[in-house]
Amino acid sequence: MNLKQLSHMLSLSQTTVSRALNGYPEVSEETRRRVMDAAKRHGYRPNPSARRLATGKAGMIGYVMPTGASVDMDPHFVEFLSGLGDYARSHDLDLVLSPTAADEEETTYRRIVANKQVDAVYVSSPRPADRRVALLEHLGIPYIVHGRTEGLDFEYPFLDIDNEAAFQEATRLLIQLGHTKVALINGDDSQTFAIHRERGLKKALAASGLKLPAHRLISVAMTEENGYRATRRLLEHDEAPTAIVCSSLFMTLGVVRAIRDLGLSVPADVSLIAHDDVFPWLKPENFSVPLSTTRSSIRAAGARVAERLAARISGLETGPRGEIWPVDLVVRGSIAGAPA
Repeated sequence: MNLKQLSHMLSLSQTTVSRALNGYPEVSEETRRRVMDAAKRHGYRPNPSARRLATGKAGMIGYVMPTGASVDMDPHFVEFLSGLGDYARSHDLDLVLSPTAADEEETTYRRIVANKQVDAVYVSSPRPADRRVALLEHLGIPYIVHGRTEGLDFEYPFLDIDNEAAFQEATRLLIQLGHTKVALINGDDSQTFAIHRERGLKKALAASGLKLPAHRLISVAMTEENGYRATRRLLEHDEAPTAIVCSSLFMTLGVVRAIRDLGLSVPADVSLIAHDDVFPWLKPENFSVPLSTTRSSIRAAGARVAERLAARISGLETGPRGEIWPVDLVVRGSIAGAPA
């Protein structure tokens, strides 16, 4: 089916159908949905070259992906990308990955913007005063930051979860259960999400007159092996914690293994709370002792970032709007009162 046939079937002009398919704001939401549903039902897909000539849009979302021997493929990124891809596929958007050396990201951003390869980009794993965000603001391309950065002198569009409140609430619960020796196994503390999680945990401790000593804070890449090594280090210390808050279910696999290898158990000896990004293949309730978690779907975040990028491409969303999602605290069997 071509554009003319689709327009005739819907009793709409070709211009209206084309604008509806390309997200123009002057087309009503009801008409847009009607056109999109009909296009999907009858297998209509706009010709990319014709669409680009007509609208000046490539129909593509870009992501600059650092690669190299020192860069691991993070399962959190893969799950986020799945959510983003689900939305993009159903809205006739394509995703373009631009591999680059870790120290050449800014050059790559400049190139894809200058070549007009994509209509919008998203930024992941932001750090404080992130130079990529400042560059994209300067280049003027629509973008969204997944996460937040700090220390910039302008507002910017982002989507983030409330990491600080989540870890503050988790720690407060442990304190209410009598735990005074709480440890944090965190992610890379050069990234803002980890900074916020540490900040939240320390706030909860401080509110009860407690502190987080250096030997109870470990920041590492979020892998199972790192979780195992970090837990051995914590529990073999003279002042071992009675509770651990962990930034990733992947690390928690190693945490649980280390606790078992030391002849200890959850929650009799160590209470445990982890962050759950809601992976379909790794569920907290399937651990030997069901895990208490802070929970927010990273796949849903990917879909929302794609939705907002599409809105920014079409002009439906403008301005530096930030969006912060609350995080659920799910209590299961991995926490108990502090051992005497």
